[in-house]
Amino acid sequence: MVQAMTGDRKDSEFVLGTVQLGLPYGVTNQVGMPSHDEAVKLIHRAIDLGVTTFDTARSYGTSEERVGDALTGPYEGHIITKLDPLEGMTDSTPISTVRRAVNSSIRLSCLALARDRIPTLTLHRAKHLTACNGTIWREVNKLRSLGKIGEIGVSVQSPEEALQALSHPEVRQLQLPFNVLDWRWRNSEVPAKLRLRPDVKVHARSAFLQGLLLAEDLELWPIIDGLDPGFVRERLLQAVKECNRENVLDLCLAFVKAQDWIAGVVVGAETEGQLESNMDFFRTPPLSPEQVDLVTNLLPTVPETLLNPALWPSIRT
Repeated sequence: MVQAMTGDRKDSEFVLGTVQLGLPYGVTNQVGMPSHDEAVKLIHRAIDLGVTTFDTARSYGTSEERVGDALTGPYEGHIITKLDPLEGMTDSTPISTVRRAVNSSIRLSCLALARDRIPTLTLHRAKHLTACNGTIWREVNKLRSLGKIGEIGVSVQSPEEALQALSHPEVRQLQLPFNVLDWRWRNSEVPAKLRLRPDVKVHARSAFLQGLLLAEDLELWPIIDGLDPGFVRERLLQAVKECNRENVLDLCLAFVKAQDWIAGVVVGAETEGQLESNMDFFRTPPLSPEQVDLVTNLLPTVPETLLNPALWPSIRT
């Protein structure tokens, strides 16, 4: 586990995100998806550097297979994978069909990961807590009771979904999007609710907003009413200077790590060099509370559409 200490507080864990290892991913991805051998070497390098947790999903292309092939022999790590998105399943879908789909997702993940059980499984969609008249959630809990799953959690998109997930006592893992621009969590009840649920571990993804926050090319930003990429970039660089950070990447990681309710940060990489650079910056101290306030006040309130890449309409031309 790659961690640092600031006073009496542990800094967040570096979690290797592996979507880039199974799919071409990210608006700033210049190298595409690595080969199978390159992906395995990258995971081995991460372990050598101290990473112990790996995030994947049934829907991440060949990611599960590559993670499974890498984590063998002397190379070990905790795996978190996500249930198949189960698109097309509705309340009218027969219960037997839903149960088969859930079991098939678990079985295929176990085969790909070369494991008899899944250490941690998260729902890829928060709606699966109640979808199909609750059949998906009941079946996942049944498989956990049978030992096919260790702990269960939910991947959420918003504070509302996070609060819904936290209302379920079985939830032990929460993955959510969080970055310097994401104002939604600031005034939500989520951090307070999490302090009442110390049994729940939170991993933050999208620290770089699919790489957008690191991009110098403003043409990569989506066209969204009320969004001025140039102004956002200008303020990010000002925050870097005022917080005495190395660059925007350093600032973004330090901001997320400063949140005491976040236990881990999911960070992906396409190359070993990128991995090593990310980890070098991850080892630096988090922002102080005063610096967090400075950055929060300095950066503009962006449209909510920007905070969910699934809603991005297009890039600039």
